[in-house]
Amino acid sequence: MTKSIVISGPPAVGKTTVAKGLAEEFQLEYLSGGDVLKEMAIEEGYHSDGDDWWDTKEGMSFLNKRENDSKYDRALDEKLTALFKKGGVVITSYTLPWLISDGIKIWLEGSHESSTQRMQTRDNMSPQEAYEITKERFDKNKALYKKLYDFDFGEDKSVFDLIINTDHLSAQQVIDVAKETVRKLL
Repeated sequence: MTKSIVISGPPAVGKTTVAKGLAEEFQLEYLSGGDVLKEMAIEEGYHSDGDDWWDTKEGMSFLNKRENDSKYDRALDEKLTALFKKGGVVITSYTLPWLISDGIKIWLEGSHESSTQRMQTRDNMSPQEAYEITKERFDKNKALYKKLYDFDFGEDKSVFDLIINTDHLSAQQVIDVAKETVRKLL
C-alpha cells in the first residue's frame, strides 16, 4: 500500500497547489478536505460554489455555524481519516495531521502578509479585505480546533515530517522541496 500524504497550513498558503503537484508526481488521488466540507454545507442549504466560497459572507457564516456545532468537523475528520488510511491519496486538511499517526505530513507556513497577497491575487479582492478574511479564518479555525481536539493549530508543528516556509519561494519551488522529502519517505 502506498502511503498517503497530508498537506496543512494556514489559509491561502498554497496547500491546494502543492497537494495537486504531489498527486500528479506520485500518481496519487488528490482530495481537498475543504471540498468535502463544502459538500456538507450544500447539504445544509448553502450554495458553496467556487474556490473562494470560504472567503464569502456565506462561507464565513458556515464557519460560525461550525463553531457552535462540532458535528460537521467531526464527521469530516472521520471521513478524511478513513480515506487517508486506505493509502494512495494526497489530502489538504487543517486537522488531519494531529489525528493520524501514519503517512507523510507536510506543513506549509508563511507570513500573514504573504497569504494576504496570495488571496488578494487569487480571489480578486482588496488588500484590506484579503487581510481581514485570512486573519479571521485562521483565528476562528485555530479556536475551533483547540476546543474540539485540544491542539494548537499553527503553533504545534511537532507532528510534521516537513515544514516549508513559502514566503520567498515560487509554487514550483515549494512543490520541488515537498517532492524531495516525499521520495525519501514513500
